[in-house]
Amino acid sequence: MDGLREVNPMLGHRGCRLGVTYPEITEMQARAIFEAAVRSARRGIDVRPEIMIPLVATDREFTNQQAVITRVAAQVMGAMGESVPYLVGTMIELPRAALTADQIAVDAEFFSFGTNDLTQTVFGLSRDDAGRFLPTYLEKGIFADDPFQVLDERGVGALIQSAVVAGRRVRPTLKVGICGEHGGEPRSVSFCHRIGLDYVSCSPFRVPVARLAAAQAALAHPAPPSIPSPMP
Repeated sequence: MDGLREVNPMLGHRGCRLGVTYPEITEMQARAIFEAAVRSARRGIDVRPEIMIPLVATDREFTNQQAVITRVAAQVMGAMGESVPYLVGTMIELPRAALTADQIAVDAEFFSFGTNDLTQTVFGLSRDDAGRFLPTYLEKGIFADDPFQVLDERGVGALIQSAVVAGRRVRPTLKVGICGEHGGEPRSVSFCHRIGLDYVSCSPFRVPVARLAAAQAALAHPAPPSIPSPMP
């Protein structure tokens, strides 16, 4: 534990980096998912796991972890004598991943934009510590909204949109969405609809608001032809 202690763990040894250095962790998690999926399928449950590799910055990080997951999937399904369909995608939380989305989409079957961490890394803000000065920024009009509450369309949003366009240029069927508290904020949900995202994910208590916001956005903002349309 002392050897893994970090000064800035938010940017440290976590996500896919932990899986690259300790592949047995990725193997254990993938095995648990696939064994549970097969057992559930045997009970008549339609199971379609979507395994998300977190904190990817490069396509090689993704393919490194994808290889572990697909190998374990083959082992588990071969041993259990049954198979279930699954996807392997990535959580885009870093600006470099968004900027190189076309490379990552060659192998990734879906993107989920982790807007909490992406906001942190785009702004250079710590979500845990920014509360010390964000109220002053809001009071003085430096920020119109708390970027951890309302998605920053001009910065973080522009990065997401460019990644969606680049990713779907390589893989037209790419499934894209966001995961974070922004997924339950009406203005952010509307923005996600306008740029062609397939889904938003948020805390359970925000789901009713997210559903209503998504319905209102679909009525108010038909997807423009220049922006990739959501998958059916």
